[in-house]
Amino acid sequence: MPAAYIIADITVTNADQMAKYREWSTKAMQEHGAKVLVRGGAIEVLEGPWQPARLVVLQFESTAAAKAFYTSETYQHAITVRQGAGVMRMVMVEGVA
Repeated sequence: MPAAYIIADITVTNADQMAKYREWSTKAMQEHGAKVLVRGGAIEVLEGPWQPARLVVLQFESTAAAKAFYTSETYQHAITVRQGAGVMRMVMVEGVA
């Protein structure tokens, strides 16, 4: 079964509120076995017009596990907490472990 990755590109507009979101999203990650591969850090664009402000890459054992994380009660609460704290662009992609 292929691994799955959630990739998020986040532009923060309210740091205090985003910090509260991170508390809840971290709890959801722990509940669903997410392996954090990238959470912030320096970004260097190598090609194209993409200018991400903050990237997060999470690894899950399967697409089912990634979807269970996203639809969980804990993460859905995190989404509610995040409202107005920034712009979130998020995708899920199948990959290899």
